[in-house]
Amino acid sequence: MFESRGREPTASTPKRCDAGDGQDQETRLNAATDVKLGPTGASDMAHIVLTFDNNKHASAVYGQFDENLARVEQQLGVDIRSKGNQLSIKGTPQAAEQTRRALDYLYDLARKGAVLSGSEVDGAVRMAVAADDQLTLPTLEKKGRMAAAQISTRKRTIYARTPNQDAYMRALDRAELVFGIGPAGTGKTYLAVAHAAMLLERGLVERIILSRPAVEAGERLGFLPGDMKEKVDPYLRPLYDALYDMIPSDKVERALAAGVIEVAPLAFMRGRTLAHSAVILDEAQNTTAMQMKMFLTRLGENARMIVTGDPTQIDLPHNVKSGLVEALHVLEGVPGIVTVRFEDKDVVRHPLVAEIVRAYDRFGSGGRNEAKV
Repeated sequence: MFESRGREPTASTPKRCDAGDGQDQETRLNAATDVKLGPTGASDMAHIVLTFDNNKHASAVYGQFDENLARVEQQLGVDIRSKGNQLSIKGTPQAAEQTRRALDYLYDLARKGAVLSGSEVDGAVRMAVAADDQLTLPTLEKKGRMAAAQISTRKRTIYARTPNQDAYMRALDRAELVFGIGPAGTGKTYLAVAHAAMLLERGLVERIILSRPAVEAGERLGFLPGDMKEKVDPYLRPLYDALYDMIPSDKVERALAAGVIEVAPLAFMRGRTLAHSAVILDEAQNTTAMQMKMFLTRLGENARMIVTGDPTQIDLPHNVKSGLVEALHVLEGVPGIVTVRFEDKDVVRHPLVAEIVRAYDRFGSGGRNEAKV
């Protein structure tokens, strides 16, 4: 007989039941797991039993040869045993509850058709731990169910993999100007482009404008061979890559030809008013103070502006101050502007990238004129 810790007995709690796509979000998420929680000995361990109603989705959660379960075990220090569509979780009360949230979240992703790779599993664990620490985001719905932010286009749906990604995606929904600050591999640029693609697809903006400062060419591109597109493409390739991930390639080409999607170096923003547009400035740490002010004051009616950068990776000359660093100080506390700061723990590109970022942070050598912000 198990005792309940901090909750009502769950005997009357319904097991999971899959709802069809025609039902609303509340119905789909209002199917809680069959949970039993109580002491299993003097060490104050907890035991949770999860029962999934759909074997196909449960198998996706487990992974091939239970590799997803093993990944969760390793990260949270719990013991997970599977028997059919039922999971038994044993660990400390905190770790067991974090595991329940992570697996429950993965089950929801599986129901929505997501492919559960190691990255999704790692993201679910990060989100579950953050929720346990009572961070503002991700939000917890009724019965402790996590509700991560998402960006959806016709081509794909992206779910937040870290609490700061969650905060960033929610900020993009509500603020007209968002700064995404942090190391490489945290998804700053990719999520910004994905959000812009979603706004365009839904008719909330008329254009997407993507820009980067071409520092390596000193913003003086005339000496390079080819037309303007050929001159700047190498510097803007990461933005193109994100676009093609979110929008079918034929539509991207048509939108580029029609000017609905514009990719241009920062120097070409001068003198323009960017209205009814989603505007993204990437690698903003390499702007000068004058360039940053010029860019920010281009914001027009019904426009959204997203600025991304890493103040530890500044490529400007030593005597030139980064416009991003200055803007973060000048605009702090201004209503309507949100700044989300990513950390090394938010790196989702490859586990080794996070270790590299941490190593450089310990060494204390970021960009050539690194600044604390």
